[in-house]
Amino acid sequence: MTLDIRQAVKSDCPIILKFIQGLAKYEKLGHEVVADIPKLEQTLFGEKPVAEVFLGFEKDQPVCFALIFYSYSTFLAQPGIYLEDLFVKEEFRGKGYGKTMLQFLAELTVRRNCGRLEWSVLDWNKPAIDFYESLGAVAREEWTGFRLTGDALENLGKGIK
Repeated sequence: MTLDIRQAVKSDCPIILKFIQGLAKYEKLGHEVVADIPKLEQTLFGEKPVAEVFLGFEKDQPVCFALIFYSYSTFLAQPGIYLEDLFVKEEFRGKGYGKTMLQFLAELTVRRNCGRLEWSVLDWNKPAIDFYESLGAVAREEWTGFRLTGDALENLGKGIK
């Protein structure tokens, strides 16, 4: 089977939401999903889209998706692409679709003159880590990710500790 990849359009938001929910369930984070179709339509296809989605199809069936956005490297003085999410439906794993999507994204990164393609993976997700390493990706173990959300984000923005 071949994987046909295309950029998502606004009418794909229900498909995108299902992929997000599937990924969240796999990552045991389903309780954190607040995304809905109107939010996806606004942030992905509104006046100022902040990310892009690519969908992979086997025949006419959506089987995987990837969501990316631009980052920037001051050291390279060049943009990069950050892969926020990559998800292949369980019943379609083992067919090479994840690798095909990453190859597509690597080619896109080079074509857009970006200096790197980056992503994060949960430390317990050994199958994904092994897969990424088999492609030549290198874990950045000396880096620790940080995140501000919710009240902490709002409080810092207001100058409250």
